[in-house]
Amino acid sequence: MLLLSFFLALLAFALFLLANKQRRQAGIPTGRVVYIDTSAWGKVEKPLFDPQLRLTGKPDYLVKQGDMVIPVEVKSRRAPQSPHDSHVFQLGAYCLLVTHEYHKRPSFGVVHYADKSFAIDFTAELEKSVKATIREMQAMANNVNLDRSHQDGKRCLHCGYQSKCDQALRI
Repeated sequence: MLLLSFFLALLAFALFLLANKQRRQAGIPTGRVVYIDTSAWGKVEKPLFDPQLRLTGKPDYLVKQGDMVIPVEVKSRRAPQSPHDSHVFQLGAYCLLVTHEYHKRPSFGVVHYADKSFAIDFTAELEKSVKATIREMQAMANNVNLDRSHQDGKRCLHCGYQSKCDQALRI
């Protein structure tokens, strides 16, 4: 019986170490994971939604630290020198959704690349920029005559509107 207890304790410790390693590799800060949008770790959650902003999104993880909920966005590529603006804005949008859903503003969020994580402060300036971008995107969505915004054929190739777009780049 003593040998079985020792084996089970050793197994529990090994599983604990493995779970911590996976958590670090995923860029998840310490705390309790309260939301997961990756089927590799469990059931995929419903999207967060703010009806006033008409904004919906699914962060990869939400981690609860004390009374704060921190959004974590995971990117599969290697880290640039600094996080891409689009990733910072995406994380800012998740911070807005967390604020609406949990009634507490996060002070930061995390963008995790394959080899590095960045903690992004959710400042009043970032919030203002994200809200302005949301308003601009929503206004553009009502415009039926939008021009293509890039010269990248690969983006067109993977776009869901390519078959209907008269400006699609063919590669």
